[in-house]
Amino acid sequence: MSYLNKIKFCPSTLHDNFSTYSPLAIRNLFNGKKISHILKYHSKNITKEERKLFKEKKALISISGYQEKYSLKLNGKELEVTDKGGEYILKPIPQGFENVNQVPANENLTMQIAAQVYGIDTAKNGVIFYEDGEIAYITKRFDVMRNGKRSLKEDFASLSNKTIDGFGKNYKTNGSYLEMANLIDTFIPAAILAKEKLFALAIFNYLFSNGDAHLKNFSVIDYHQTGLYTLAPAYDLLCTMLHINDNDIALEDGLYKKDYEHQSFAKYGFYGYDDFYTLGELFKMRPQRIEHFLNLLTSKKEQVEDLVKRSYLNDEMKKMYLKFYYNKLGRLETSYKKEYGIV
Repeated sequence: MSYLNKIKFCPSTLHDNFSTYSPLAIRNLFNGKKISHILKYHSKNITKEERKLFKEKKALISISGYQEKYSLKLNGKELEVTDKGGEYILKPIPQGFENVNQVPANENLTMQIAAQVYGIDTAKNGVIFYEDGEIAYITKRFDVMRNGKRSLKEDFASLSNKTIDGFGKNYKTNGSYLEMANLIDTFIPAAILAKEKLFALAIFNYLFSNGDAHLKNFSVIDYHQTGLYTLAPAYDLLCTMLHINDNDIALEDGLYKKDYEHQSFAKYGFYGYDDFYTLGELFKMRPQRIEHFLNLLTSKKEQVEDLVKRSYLNDEMKKMYLKFYYNKLGRLETSYKKEYGIV
């Protein structure tokens, strides 16, 4: 499917009335350089030499199949494949599951909702197109500084010493949100701020059916190598339910171990308002802050709908995306305590 004659929205921010990247996208995604939304490559006709430069790395994701990730760098006003010093990650359409041609648009949309609607710090991103019109997802590496040096970054699988050798092939999902919060207490000086960001992400991933939110998709970063880590920007956010019948929570222990015994979960059989409120209490967040994030993430429906309408998903997938969103929103508005007059 070719999108090249249908571009009406910025391929990054999804802002209206743009036939290429908007000035905001150019500034944030491409350091102010006017980069074309069309790559100088044909999706089906990349030379052997160029494929070698792509330095193919295949990363298993929760949906079936593998997704290729290619490394790009800016050379003047052109994006070029590279085997070192990459500033961008390019994700072409993957293989092996349903609606594969919708994956790039799905990830761009979900990332933009997180950033624009809820103020979640995310990696800069967009969609981009091959010369034949095939779509791909592009994201700017947040661990590469302007001088080309790499910041220190560790994902939560590494922080918790979980590897395939020690925990088997499912090592990335072996954990819980509470376990990650405890690691934040250990590694991040401004722990409560980082835990609030993690709390918002926990709600967001549930609300937008991101079954790919495993330990390797959360990281800490030390931008200036000073020993002061912070929670890294969010990345790899997408509605996996568009492509596979996925779990509500990617982590095997869910929000926390035995969270299914919580009164709310035991009654309804799914996570609701009270389950996440308890998670905030276990994070040692103040009640006002817990309520703030729960109220924030269950509001702004019109803004979500507007971005979905302007996304590069096809019409059928837009309807499905909103269906899953409203289903989870209804769950988050369900409160065992309110039903029984406890609060």
